[in-house]
Amino acid sequence: MTYSPADIASPITIGHYLNGSTVTPAAGRSQQVFNPATGAVSSHVALASSAEVDAAVASAQAAFPAWSDTPPIRRARVMFKFLELLNKNKDHLAHLITAEHGKVFTDAQGEVSRGIDIVEFACGMPQLLKGDFTDQVSTGIDNWTLRQPLGVVAGITPFNFPVMVPMWMFPVAIAAGNCFVLKPSPIDPSASLYMAELFKQAGLPDGVFNVVQGDKEAVDALLVHPDVKAVSFVGSTPIANYIYETGAHHGKRVQALGGAKNHMVVMPDADLEQAVDALVGAGYGSAGERCMAISVAVLVGDVADKLIPMLKARAETLVIKNGVHLDAEMGPIVTGIAHKRITGYIDLGVEEGAELLVDGRTFTGAHAGEGCENGFWMGGTLFDHVTPNMRIYKEEIFGPVLGCVRVKDLAEAVDLINAHEFGNGVSCFTRDGHVAREFSRRIQVGMVGINVPIPVPMAWHGFGGWKKSLFGDMHAYGEEGVRFYTKQKSIMQRWPESIGKGAEFVMPTAK
Repeated sequence: MTYSPADIASPITIGHYLNGSTVTPAAGRSQQVFNPATGAVSSHVALASSAEVDAAVASAQAAFPAWSDTPPIRRARVMFKFLELLNKNKDHLAHLITAEHGKVFTDAQGEVSRGIDIVEFACGMPQLLKGDFTDQVSTGIDNWTLRQPLGVVAGITPFNFPVMVPMWMFPVAIAAGNCFVLKPSPIDPSASLYMAELFKQAGLPDGVFNVVQGDKEAVDALLVHPDVKAVSFVGSTPIANYIYETGAHHGKRVQALGGAKNHMVVMPDADLEQAVDALVGAGYGSAGERCMAISVAVLVGDVADKLIPMLKARAETLVIKNGVHLDAEMGPIVTGIAHKRITGYIDLGVEEGAELLVDGRTFTGAHAGEGCENGFWMGGTLFDHVTPNMRIYKEEIFGPVLGCVRVKDLAEAVDLINAHEFGNGVSCFTRDGHVAREFSRRIQVGMVGINVPIPVPMAWHGFGGWKKSLFGDMHAYGEEGVRFYTKQKSIMQRWPESIGKGAEFVMPTAK
C-alpha cells in the first residue's frame, strides 16, 4: 500500500511491514497520529505486541542465510535500484514527513536528501567489505581477514527524523548482509512503510527489511530477543542509557545516541550577519527539534551587545506557518505533549532569572493561518543572561528556545562547554585561523563546526557525540557503521606440503 498526504488526511490505520507485506492487525493497541499544524487526528498507528516483534525477527532470521550468502555486488545492485526509487519519490517522502512531523517541506526535503547520501555510501559496500591479506606470514602460511554480517539487527529511531535517521542504519546494515527490523517512532510512522515498499520494488527479498510500529513493549521485545544481534538507537539520553545497558546485558552490540546541548561560540571578530543567520537557522529550524540544534549561544567579549539586538529582531520576524507553504521558516511543535513541555521550560527560564527577550508562548495557531487554530504552535524564544546553573542551560529542551550566555574570552567559552554533561555538536564562528584550530583541538565534543552551525558529518565520515551523547564505541554510518554491523574473522592457512613432521608444543611463531 502506498501512502500519500491525501491518504493521511483520511482515517487509516498504519500497520507493520513483515516478510514483504504490509500487515494491519485486526485488533490490539493503537495510538493516534496527529497533523501538528491543525491538531487533527490524521490516522492511527498499531502498537506491536511482543508476539508481533517475534514474527518480524523470525522473518528476518529466515531470510538471513540466503541474503548473507548473496554476493556483495548483487546486494549493491538492489541498493542502487533503491537509490533510484528514492530519488524518484523523494518529494513524496518529504510530504509524508511534513504531514506527520510538521517540519517545513523544504526542511523535509533536506532530511530525505541526507538520508539518500547514506544509501549512496552503502552502494559501495563491495569495496567497504574488503579485508586485508598478508602473504607468507610464516613459512608456507598466509593470513587474511574478512568481515561477515552479524545476523538480525534492529534500529529504534526517533520522531524528529523519520527518514534520515533510519537511513543512518538500515542501508549500511542490509548492504553488509544483515537482515533488519526497524522500530520507528509512532508519532510519524508512515514514511517507514513507504521506504519498505520502495525497497521491495527495488528487488529486496522478503524478510530482509521489516518494520514494527510500537512503543516500549516493542522496544523491550527487541532488546531481549536472542536472535537480535545488534541494536542501534537515537533518542534522549535516559532512554539511550537504558537501551545500552539492557541490550548489552542480553549480549548485543549497541550503539545508542543520546541527547545534546549544542553550543555556538561567537567570537568578537565573527561576521555578525552570518552568525545571526546561523543561530536563527540552527536554533529555530525544525522548531528546534533536532539533536544537533543550537540551543546555547556563547557570546565572547563585547560581541553580545552588538549581536543580541540583531538576533532579537530576526527571531521576532520568523515566518511561522504550516510547513506545506514553501516560504515557511518554522512549523509547529510535533505534539501537544511536547508543546506543554517546552512551554514549561520557558516558564522555568523566567523563574530562574534569565532575561526573556522574545516569548514564543505568545504565538498561537491563529497567527499561523487558516485551519491552524488547534495546531501545536509556538514562536521562537530568546533568552539573554542565561547562566550555567540554570536548568534551561543544563537540560535538553528540544524546542525553539535559544539561550545566550556571556563569557569574557575563548578560554572561558571552552571551559564552559567542556564542563557540560553532553558533547554532541558545537560550533565556533570566527575569522581567526588560530582560534579555529585551538577550539577544534581543545573542545570535548564529538562533532565540531567552524563557521558551520550544524556540523552533521557527511555519509562517509560517521555521526556521534561524546560523553552522555553516545553510549557505545562506534558512531552511526560511515566506516564505523560498517564495522558495527559486521564482525571480523581472521584466517590462517597452510597446505600439507609445507607442514613439518611431528607435534609442536610451543606457541607458533614466524619462521
